[in-house]
Amino acid sequence: MIGRIAGRLEYRAADHVLIDVKGVGYIVYVSDRVMATLPGVGEAVALYTDLLVREDLLQLFGFTTLVEKEWHRLLMSVQGIGAKASMAILGALGADGVSRAIALGDWAAVATAKGVGPKTAKKTILELKDKAHSVMAMAGTGVAPAADGGASPTADAADDAVLEPVSAPIEASGAVQSDALSALGNLGYGPSDAASAVAQAAGENVGADAATLIRAALKLLAPKG
Repeated sequence: MIGRIAGRLEYRAADHVLIDVKGVGYIVYVSDRVMATLPGVGEAVALYTDLLVREDLLQLFGFTTLVEKEWHRLLMSVQGIGAKASMAILGALGADGVSRAIALGDWAAVATAKGVGPKTAKKTILELKDKAHSVMAMAGTGVAPAADGGASPTADAADDAVLEPVSAPIEASGAVQSDALSALGNLGYGPSDAASAVAQAAGENVGADAATLIRAALKLLAPKG
């Protein structure tokens, strides 16, 4: 398994890049969102990768963070979601956007990805709501991007743009906490545990939006040890 590639960016194509690693060129397929974060040709680059193996095909898919990579693997576990559809979903929503869509049951957001219809989007929400806890919690642990020194890519700024509120942050409102409680309930957590985690998360993350509270609460609810 090739889990990470670090080298020099040789060229870009519409959906993939060629990375030279000590004289060996690796073709790595990336989403539009990841492509936008990559440095210029000739510069250092590093990506986490997932290797797709078929009888007649080997393909590498690249991601700027481990969270994004784990979402890719989880999305592909849904029947009807292949590598192409997974990359389309991540390209449209980013890792944070996928987390939010799953947590809130927002199948319409998933359906905005190219080639993903409402039926597949609803199935994705249903199948992943009970499997996504660990990946969502992982997003709140500060997992480092695949950066290789100062010249390689940093965390996906476009993901932040999806979830950043337009106005200045204010203290978490009752509506925001209600959204977070609803999302945790959809993920199978009991009312008492969910309420306790959301309350603690709200106290530790003043001004947080619903997505931030959900991630923080999931981290608190994650099994210890």
